[in-house]
Amino acid sequence: MTEGNSRLSRRTLGKLAVGAGFGAATYGGFRAASADTTSDTAAATWKATGTAVPALSSFDSTMKSFMQARNITAGQLAVTYKGRLVLARGYKWSADTALNVQPTSLFRVASLSKSLTAAAIVKLVQDGKLTLTTKVGSILDLTPPAGQTRDPRLANVTLWQVLQHTGGWDSSVTPDPQWNDRVVAKALGVPMELYPKDVIKYMSGQLLDFTPGTKVAYCNFGYNLAGRVIEAVSGLPYATYVQQKLLTPLGITRMAQGWSIAKHTGEVPYVSKYTGTTVLNETGDVVPAPYGSFSMRVMDAHGGWIASAVDMVRWASMFDKAGTVLGSTALGQVFKTPSLGVNPDGWYYGLGWAVRPVTTGGTGRNTWHVGSMPGTYTLLVRTYHGMSWAALFNQRDDASGLGYGDIDAQLWTAAGKVTAWPTNNLYSTYF
Repeated sequence: MTEGNSRLSRRTLGKLAVGAGFGAATYGGFRAASADTTSDTAAATWKATGTAVPALSSFDSTMKSFMQARNITAGQLAVTYKGRLVLARGYKWSADTALNVQPTSLFRVASLSKSLTAAAIVKLVQDGKLTLTTKVGSILDLTPPAGQTRDPRLANVTLWQVLQHTGGWDSSVTPDPQWNDRVVAKALGVPMELYPKDVIKYMSGQLLDFTPGTKVAYCNFGYNLAGRVIEAVSGLPYATYVQQKLLTPLGITRMAQGWSIAKHTGEVPYVSKYTGTTVLNETGDVVPAPYGSFSMRVMDAHGGWIASAVDMVRWASMFDKAGTVLGSTALGQVFKTPSLGVNPDGWYYGLGWAVRPVTTGGTGRNTWHVGSMPGTYTLLVRTYHGMSWAALFNQRDDASGLGYGDIDAQLWTAAGKVTAWPTNNLYSTYF
């Protein structure tokens, strides 16, 4: 495998996964703001925080040029090599003196959240609480709304299928219900802001777009179902289970579920040139797109987490080898080649990760995920030769017209420019 092919496959996933938020632009009633909501960069200054590592200056320069070309006000990067945290940086390109971006600042990570939800299911499997072939309907109440009939195929949807996007829902055919709050609320006769269970109730009365297990179609709703399975089986709220069973054993304490409006301490502001109608209440107010045009509460299990880049590479390191959280059998399930959905160039969607086996220049696999929603673009990469990086940004659109997925190829290029990897390890600074 070449890195070029790897980048192509990640871009392909990006087109599928561009949300948690692809559906929002289509169904959320987004419109350009009457005044540009991006910050005035005429007097912007560049500031990088965290320890500068001269051997890794190519990463700093890449982030600087990427952010300045798109007028991104806040960004973050963490890089590991052979299990060591070798770079942890916060970046600011803004005239706002109050904006403070540190290596530990918190960002919405959007669909990077899926790796946590999938791992939580696999953890429950490891603990003998269920199996990946367990049918979702045997755990959750999928009774349709009054007067509607459930698609009989819904009873056959398994956990493996919802985690690998083969459960029967295709947002290119039927609008993504995780981003269709107003339609769901009207159909159920309930007020907004919705709860995840409201979306499940609504979808229990809708026809599937295809027979489960016959097609791959990226699906946020499947991860909503997985989140509710975690709650039903563990007896704990979704976020509590993830924090107690997955994050705490790794020493990760900053990560949390994000809020639609309020900010956590240390969380960055989010920027978009678009506005939308709020889904947090029935007022019909027009709001900045990142602040109420979608519900973070509804997205908890597929796009609801906030984290720093150092948290995300620490999380990614759990998948490097068997440990106290997931053993070798469980990790094998996460990355197992599926019977359906291996693409012509060899990559496939595992459980919460895109996967590409590597046989040229070594053996192993590259794994990755992208995340995107109004005000957020994120990338998490693990490479077969012992590197990983997480790049987080506080916007995904701007007037430049430049792509945000370009950061993937640019960070691979930055890694290729490193002539000697440093021996430092910054983990003790942040954990």
